[in-house]
Amino acid sequence: MRPLHLRVGDLIARIWREVAKFGAVGAAAFVIDTVIFVWLIAGPMDDSHVKAKAIAVAVATLFSWLGNRYWTFRHRRTRTKTRELVMFLLMNLIGLAIQSGCVAISFYILGLTSPEASFVSGSIIGMGLAMVFRFVAYKFWVFTGDADAAESAARTGSVEAPHAISDADILGPTPED
Repeated sequence: MRPLHLRVGDLIARIWREVAKFGAVGAAAFVIDTVIFVWLIAGPMDDSHVKAKAIAVAVATLFSWLGNRYWTFRHRRTRTKTRELVMFLLMNLIGLAIQSGCVAISFYILGLTSPEASFVSGSIIGMGLAMVFRFVAYKFWVFTGDADAAESAARTGSVEAPHAISDADILGPTPED
């Protein structure tokens, strides 16, 4: 059996492209969110920042779902777009809770009440933790299919569901293999 550090290295080599694509989609979504928010609060919604932020987040989240579904995890799509979208939104709500939780801990428990502290805790620490959570969640719970199997099943009329990645795919063969 191969040592654990070699298996971990193989795992990293296999997923680095997904991580890079995930980061690119996330960065683009961040820019979309920021540009729309700033445009709205500087113009048509200058008196309603909360609604403006909600609109900006909704547009950026939709972009993120499309980018991750059709680019980052395109090889793991399933035919069930509705399920993927619902799971995607649920995982993003959990990610939002992670970011908000970091701000709450900083503000209420640590007593760091400055805007800068809230920015660091929410937009740097919280976003970093939420980003790791989202990548794992998207890979293992949202985009769980095999696009080739899904397309083949659609062509043949098969009802067999696409499979998720197995532990053996991640960790390699076990000693019994």
